[in-house]
Amino acid sequence: MIVNNRMTTYIHSLESPESPLLEQIEQEALAGYVPIIRKETQSFLKVLVMMKQPSRILEIGTAVGFSALLLSEYMPKGGQITTIEKYEKRIPVARENFRRAGKEDQITLIEGDALEVMRTLEGPYDFIFMDAAKGQYIHYLPETVRLLADGGVLVSDNVLQDGDVIESRFAVERRNRTIHSRMREYLYELKHHGQLTTSIIPLGDGVAISVKKERMV
Repeated sequence: MIVNNRMTTYIHSLESPESPLLEQIEQEALAGYVPIIRKETQSFLKVLVMMKQPSRILEIGTAVGFSALLLSEYMPKGGQITTIEKYEKRIPVARENFRRAGKEDQITLIEGDALEVMRTLEGPYDFIFMDAAKGQYIHYLPETVRLLADGGVLVSDNVLQDGDVIESRFAVERRNRTIHSRMREYLYELKHHGQLTTSIIPLGDGVAISVKKERMV
């Protein structure tokens, strides 16, 4: 636990509902034990997108398409989202959810390994949302920086691992030690990367927000 549960519950109680379809998709995902972004993270993303007004968004990790649909509601009219998903069972669900929302022309889902797909993409993207396999974030970072526009925003979700990231690797379960060490490496790289300025926020399960520095002319 990162934030007091009572505080989280209070914050959730202040939220206004999204569209009926988004609310339904969220409930379907939760019922099917599909991990989706938490309520407080949803609010944070909405505010960031409304502030940044990105015309091109890249999402790494589609799941059932909930977060892509949420982002599409708050980005400028005519904006485009590219989202990547590898897990075959979730891909048809996401495509159907995009169809249900009438967002098939706005959201492009690419199937395959995220790193391999990213290497084929051409930037720049104004906004990148990282919400895939946590142990792979560090491997995605070089391509992420390449694809991100100068002044663009990278949001990395679930970076504090319910607080485990601060523990010694020997204090976490053996099966989680590789992810633990890779996430610590990722956070260090974000904070010390020459092209990024990053803030790590104990929101939801931990969010890192990075801005790519403008090139000096």
